[in-house]
Amino acid sequence: MNLILFEPAEIAAPLPRRDPRAVHLLDVLRRHEGDTFDAGLVNGPRGRGTLVAIGTHALTLRFDWGAPPPPPDPIALIVGLPRPQTARDILRDATTLGIAALHFVTTEKGDPNYADSALWTRGEWRRHLIAGAAQAFCTRLPEVTHGRTLADTITALPPAGTRLALDNYESPASLSHVKSIAPPVTLALGPERGWSAAERELLRAQQFAFVHLGPRVLRTETAIVAALTLVKAQVGSL
Repeated sequence: MNLILFEPAEIAAPLPRRDPRAVHLLDVLRRHEGDTFDAGLVNGPRGRGTLVAIGTHALTLRFDWGAPPPPPDPIALIVGLPRPQTARDILRDATTLGIAALHFVTTEKGDPNYADSALWTRGEWRRHLIAGAAQAFCTRLPEVTHGRTLADTITALPPAGTRLALDNYESPASLSHVKSIAPPVTLALGPERGWSAAERELLRAQQFAFVHLGPRVLRTETAIVAALTLVKAQVGSL
């Protein structure tokens, strides 16, 4: 953990010794009573935490907060709901890269059983956001939705900005050759089997330009990191 994150409701209570953050403080960072560490409040400021006391069952902490963090980059990602392990990687890495929103949508070629994973039904997904933010030394978490249709998700998007859809089959240009990308940016990527014909028609009707990442077929999580890197370079956030 580059930054130890806490929810607002946690900062006034002792931290149980069995909590992974307590284990990290004591066993990895080797902090002792009176020592400080980098801390953050989820979607709030960063600051310094102080290990006030080490009890048998819990740690007593004190926090001194700094200024609020800057807003996230104005980039939204739409992804055809992937298998849970892939979704975990995307949740973590997209958060590390600092986007504003992440929407996992149902698609015609996607496996509907993925929506029943514990990742979504038990709220596990938020843990991967926090891991991504901690890696980035940032407190910001993206907005996340899951289980909506592609059409409903597009309807909820802001009307302005740049809309791009990755597609290996019907894209006339490489994303790296797009000359102007004006924020806010929405980047859409289909499920592992790609977009259906009807979904391509919907995306085109909603002003999405189709682009690709070259001739190689990439894993979904790899394509997302590559595409977000190119987009962030264009909008000046790298």
